[in-house]
Amino acid sequence: MMNRQKPLLCVEHIEKYYGNQGSVTKALNQISFNVQHGEFVSIMGASGSGKTTLLNCISSIDTVSAGHILLDGEDITTISEDDISIFRRDNLGFVFQDFNLLDTLTLEENIALPLTIGKVPSKEITERVCRVAERLQLSDTLKKFPLHVSGGQKQRCAFARAIICNPKLIMADEPTGSLDSNSARVLLQMMSEFNKEIGATILMVTHDTFCASYADRILFLKDGKIFNEILKGEKTRDIFYHEILDVLSLLGGDRPC
Repeated sequence: MMNRQKPLLCVEHIEKYYGNQGSVTKALNQISFNVQHGEFVSIMGASGSGKTTLLNCISSIDTVSAGHILLDGEDITTISEDDISIFRRDNLGFVFQDFNLLDTLTLEENIALPLTIGKVPSKEITERVCRVAERLQLSDTLKKFPLHVSGGQKQRCAFARAIICNPKLIMADEPTGSLDSNSARVLLQMMSEFNKEIGATILMVTHDTFCASYADRILFLKDGKIFNEILKGEKTRDIFYHEILDVLSLLGGDRPC
């Protein structure tokens, strides 16, 4: 029997409730799916569908009410509060819509921050920051502060910081939401290149069809459940883009956001 590589991420029957006995909201309802090593997966759905809650649970920012989430075989839902910050630092990279850079640090210092916290030798930090900055076209801006660079450069800096420690999983929450169309295209192309060239595994929440079309697979959420799933396969991005639009039209309700 042929051995198959185990998935990097296993989400197993997770549920999430908010509120109390008088008023309970079920944000996630029996969600299960896997993400393979080196896969680029996007999560889409209308406002209130549960996609951000799902990302928060997977990233351990929030806790599940039921079910299990395993990253590389380790159950995130059983990690103690004392150990969870170390787990995030060693295994996860984060990219947020609003960049989350420290304005008092240069781009170079922002990118290096996870390595500095991890007490990596300074020479190695410099080498690693320079390598990733060159790939993300940030070499000329490393000494600048976030207030003095464009939104696209800020987000590329945030992406550099997310990947500098070679995390097992990169979590991106609306990474192009604050960018103009050209900056968004540049960022997405670079994310796609890292995914394909070094096998970076990316899980991205987005409301934007163009953004989602860069992924290998898309999960659509509706009312806290997986409504549909489509694969890009060998299709062109243009064809995949229109398939995404077709599924979104079936979702109905509000525009996805």
